[in-house]
Amino acid sequence: MNSITQDVKYRLSILSYARKYGVTIAAIKYRTNRQFIYRLQWRYDGTPASLQPRSRRPHHHPNQHTSQEITFIQNMRRRNPHA
Repeated sequence: MNSITQDVKYRLSILSYARKYGVTIAAIKYRTNRQFIYRLQWRYDGTPASLQPRSRRPHHHPNQHTSQEITFIQNMRRRNPHA
């Protein structure tokens, strides 16, 4: 992805301001908390792609069906469509 989104530009400006004036002053100016700025500093590796917003979608669920259970359910529904 070659384009820099508005979120990435905002985060870059936060980091440059924090580098110049300090994290606490930057948090006050940008109305965010210091933990967010420290997290951005930890993630930033020099490329704007490292500051892209990450997905918060869960990767798994503790109660989700296994693939074997899903095939069993599909076969049961195919054999008994009105059950």
